[in-house]
Amino acid sequence: MNTAIDEWAFVALGSNLGDSAGIVRRAFDRLQTLSDAPLRRSSLWRSAPVDCPAGSPPFVNAVAGLRPCPEESPQSLLRQLQDLEAEFGRRRGKTPNEPRWLDLDLIAFGARTADLPGLVLPHPRAHRRRFVLQPLAEIAPEFVLPGQAKSAAALLEELSSIEMVARLE
Repeated sequence: MNTAIDEWAFVALGSNLGDSAGIVRRAFDRLQTLSDAPLRRSSLWRSAPVDCPAGSPPFVNAVAGLRPCPEESPQSLLRQLQDLEAEFGRRRGKTPNEPRWLDLDLIAFGARTADLPGLVLPHPRAHRRRFVLQPLAEIAPEFVLPGQAKSAAALLEELSSIEMVARLE
């Protein structure tokens, strides 16, 4: 089986309600069922909320790399991610970026690009978010997000964001 990194999909995981570390770990296990190869799992990272309502609790973040099944499309994977969020109790409210049990963002689907209602690939802010780049660079340092000229590791190294992330033990 060919597992070239440019054929993988990357999913950012986040939680800031309940046992966030446990939720992210259980979500990793569920994401494994969507992968045609062993899931790449980053460490868990604690981060301050970014662009969230005042008083939002800190997040536990991670990134998973999965090898989509041959029949999978970005749209079908996104639907499965949204179903998984709902399974973990996420209800989309009217307040953007409100606290949530589980947030799954499709960061990249190989080298594909898309600009569709509800799906933009690569994720338009992934290359500017430390809470995404830190775990992405951990599991796929050589991966180049479509439209970028540098790898995840190089983007992280050059990031001038003041965001603070800390690896959880």
